[in-house]
Amino acid sequence: MKLAIAALLAGSAAAFAPASVPKASSVLSETKADLESLATELNPIVKFYDPLDLSGQNFWGKSEEETIGFLREAEVKHGRVAMFAFVGYIVHANGITWPWAMTMDGTPFPAVSSAPEAWDAIPEAAKLQIVAFVGFLEFWREVASEKHYMKGGKIGEFPAFDPKFIPGGALNLYDPFGWSANRSEEDKAKGRIKEINNGRLAMLGIFGFLSEQTIPGAVPGLSGIVPPYSGEVMAPFSNSFIPHF
Repeated sequence: MKLAIAALLAGSAAAFAPASVPKASSVLSETKADLESLATELNPIVKFYDPLDLSGQNFWGKSEEETIGFLREAEVKHGRVAMFAFVGYIVHANGITWPWAMTMDGTPFPAVSSAPEAWDAIPEAAKLQIVAFVGFLEFWREVASEKHYMKGGKIGEFPAFDPKFIPGGALNLYDPFGWSANRSEEDKAKGRIKEINNGRLAMLGIFGFLSEQTIPGAVPGLSGIVPPYSGEVMAPFSNSFIPHF
């Protein structure tokens, strides 16, 4: 219950994220100047913050615009994963599991107090399925987009599944229920701003949980709320048959 309250407080903070509207465009940002403008929209107090000058680099010998496209896509993607992770952590911490069996032999989902413990408790085959599924999503994003995000494509866009390869009417990850079909460009722009800010907050949130869990007392606000964990949060396959170094 305490953890749920902490999550609600974090969610309340997200509600105060700036929701200014950038100019409608198929490209969220292309140059460093675009990033600086976007940064002001995202956080008018901090504005543009790039102490490592990553936006001024040329990764893999590519142009600055291509490098920025890579960085922007990476931030949106990690923010989305962090939002899932934050909610998933709270679900596991409160002992919530699916009501049906986890495996074909009837083994139930593990009753644990945190997400890392749940990961350690699931079968190796389940871990490989998760890795394979995420790998497929990464592959599909790279090869099926109309225009690649490093070549001016839309940041964060996930291409629709091709029924020739994925039959059965599988729901597409982006807008699976068609809720965004009739949204205005202005409303979509607001949503993109909110997604970035909420993703950043979620990244801080999930690492706050993991830091407190790994080093009790590291995050005073979570002390006594997040249970300690003795495993390796940064080495998820340390207790696996998969070779590790």
